[in-house]
Amino acid sequence: MRLNRVLLSAALIVVALVIQVSVLARLQLPGAVPDLVLLTVLGLALVYGHLGGAFVGFGAGLLADLAPPADHAAGRYALVLCVIGYLAGLAKPDHGRLRTAVGPMLVVVGAAIGSTLLYATVGALVGDTAARHVGLPSLLFTATVYDLLLAPFTVPLIMAIARRAENDPLADTTANGSPKSNITSGWLSGGTGLRIGNQRGGLRIKAARNRAARAGRIKGVKRL
Repeated sequence: MRLNRVLLSAALIVVALVIQVSVLARLQLPGAVPDLVLLTVLGLALVYGHLGGAFVGFGAGLLADLAPPADHAAGRYALVLCVIGYLAGLAKPDHGRLRTAVGPMLVVVGAAIGSTLLYATVGALVGDTAARHVGLPSLLFTATVYDLLLAPFTVPLIMAIARRAENDPLADTTANGSPKSNITSGWLSGGTGLRIGNQRGGLRIKAARNRAARAGRIKGVKRL
């Protein structure tokens, strides 16, 4: 991943994790907790694609595994978000721009259900049976509802920020590192003002030459 993607993703994930741990987790909502980190990964994956989504998901999950008050094995949520980020990136729209909200909402539903199931499955493999005591159907339902309610306020915003960073003209360079020509330089090099001026100068020179040729012919006739 490019440096601007890494820095932007890290900043957004840290902000999302802080809000989730300090605000959303303290709301004492029934069932699951609204997963702002998951929605941030989805928004970035829909812009960066499947590989970028996998890297972002792994980093976000690992950070969530290490952040207090995490009480599960480190790497568990990193695996979940890495898979979810990769799959969400496969649904990346053309040029990263949304034409309809149906596709992203389906991605959010699938990610909410898939992440909950995968998290519970990995937990069962390592001996964590917390999902059984809470009730897996209740977790699936509440996680989907909470993420759907939060998604319209987060996913489009995350995608807009990521697209703006991707299209930053100050960071727009060619493959060899030299800056690309911007609109202003292109307009100056091929603008109509300079072209008209050159055309006018050429017409003036041509007219002067024609007048000189005519004067020469007139003088020649008079001498005869």
